Amino acid sequence: MRENGTATEPGLRAPPGAPAPRHCDMAAAARLFVCLLAAPCAGFALSSVAAAVPRLRTRRTAGPGDGMNVLFIVVDDLRPVLGCYGDNLVKSPNIDQLASHSIVFSNAYAQQAVCAPSRVSFLTGRRPDTTRLYDFYSYWRVHSGNYSTMPQYFKENGYVTMSVGKVFHPGVSSNYSDDYPYSWSIPPFHPSTEKYENDKTCRGKDGRLYANLVCPVDVTEMPGGTLPDIQTTEEAIRLLNVMKTKKQKFFLAVGYHKPHIPLRYPQEFLKLYPLENITLAPDPWVPEKLPPVAYNPWMDIRQRDDVKALNVTFPYGPLPDDFQRLIRQSYYAAVSYLDMQVGLLLNALDDVGLSNSTIVVFTADHGWSLGEHGEWAKYSNFDVATQVPLMFYVPGMTTSSASQGERVFPYLDPFSNILGLVPQGQSKKMVELVSLFSTLAELAGLQVPPACPRTSFHVALCTEGASIVRYFKSSEQKVQKEEDGCNDTNRCNSEEPVAFSQYPRPADTPQWDSDKPKLKDIRIMGYSMRTVDCRYTVWVRFNPENFSADFEDVHAGELYMMETDPNQDNNIYNNTLHGHLFKKIVDFLKH
Repeated sequence: MRENGTATEPGLRAPPGAPAPRHCDMAAAARLFVCLLAAPCAGFALSSVAAAVPRLRTRRTAGPGDGMNVLFIVVDDLRPVLGCYGDNLVKSPNIDQLASHSIVFSNAYAQQAVCAPSRVSFLTGRRPDTTRLYDFYSYWRVHSGNYSTMPQYFKENGYVTMSVGKVFHPGVSSNYSDDYPYSWSIPPFHPSTEKYENDKTCRGKDGRLYANLVCPVDVTEMPGGTLPDIQTTEEAIRLLNVMKTKKQKFFLAVGYHKPHIPLRYPQEFLKLYPLENITLAPDPWVPEKLPPVAYNPWMDIRQRDDVKALNVTFPYGPLPDDFQRLIRQSYYAAVSYLDMQVGLLLNALDDVGLSNSTIVVFTADHGWSLGEHGEWAKYSNFDVATQVPLMFYVPGMTTSSASQGERVFPYLDPFSNILGLVPQGQSKKMVELVSLFSTLAELAGLQVPPACPRTSFHVALCTEGASIVRYFKSSEQKVQKEEDGCNDTNRCNSEEPVAFSQYPRPADTPQWDSDKPKLKDIRIMGYSMRTVDCRYTVWVRFNPENFSADFEDVHAGELYMMETDPNQDNNIYNNTLHGHLFKKIVDFLKH
């Protein structure tokens, strides 16, 4: 049968435990799949909006991956601590192997360093000021505009679209449905064990169970004898096996939860990171000239049982050095656990014979501070919170097509210390996650959605991020050599590409809700611009009632020159002329 013009396949059953769409007749198991996929049956909370969703079929254009499937892998809270990004400590052989066949962007940035706003931004191709989502508590189709999403666009152009794990942020911000049925051909899959993520499953030294931040576990003792990301991999592999016999193209989005807190992962991964090899952050102190409004007090970390027991003062009190090392050790261990899941998934792509006909994208929703600037978690405009890994594998473009029977992604055991894999090509251009929609459309040979007009709340299909395919070079084997940096603020005014991010605050000083203020409580917005030479941020008055920023009321500013201050510790905003940078941010937001 067909839904919204897109054929659906009987082999794509609803995943076990998927909630039934409202008004579905669930009396007969034999009718379950039909009920889940049939548009008349999928009664939606916002039926009037559903009726208004436009058909988005467009003429196809020749693209590098024309006619290919898409495997879109998005990770929660992953900063670029990977071997392919030059990290010598982290064991990530499978992601590094993907990078060895991909174009890797070393300067990719999220538009807001928190889950729901970032994901809605890159899945709609709109910036947070257009989605009007800065927290977790509104659905863009009602709250701002009935914007088409990237998977919806692929679905309306003949793809079977599937979501496994955390792709959209669950809850209000995706209408409690991960935007089904608009974005997905079948109901999204969520692991049955994810409901235990914040339960007391971490065994302490006293043998009791706690809800800890640092939580290496014996998987056999976990509810169901498994972990959510393991279930996500299993379901994604199942769907690949279903699709290998189908003639229809697919867009499979797979969302992994680790290294999001709690840092709960199989305990054997600790062996990869002896504590004596774990150092503190290079700058584990609060910078002297950091404006208080820029600081995030990491409240979600403080609420974990093991951190509570430390009785750390609010907001700046540092964690003990030994506990900082434990957090960093477990973050790295969780990344290697993630790498194993990615390796199993890509190995399955080989197994079903689809590696030569599938574009693979790997990225994250934002980064995560590991003690830099005395901060933990995300919730800031610093590079450690906004920078993400981003790589694209496009058969025949970023690498030569494999011979029949040749494996592209053989599974690599993270415990075998495999080293030496380097990116196929690397770009240092500044790029943004908001460009993913237009970039994937171009790679797949679909018509690239038009650029959004200045005011686009009424426009269903447009993007605010230009395609970055122009930065791909199929013959490139070496890292691009960029011109040398300099310590001149005027260089920040060049025409080189820039990346914009933003973060809201409820007050000028750290509050209990500074990390995640609700819309009604936002009073200040920090707009940040990253160029190859600097990071420039201005914190201005913000009115949540009309979503307006007043650039005549600047509360604080930050300016860091990357050549002399790569860790962004020495704020020179107050003793440097930077009017040209201020004008650039204001002009960008106006247009």
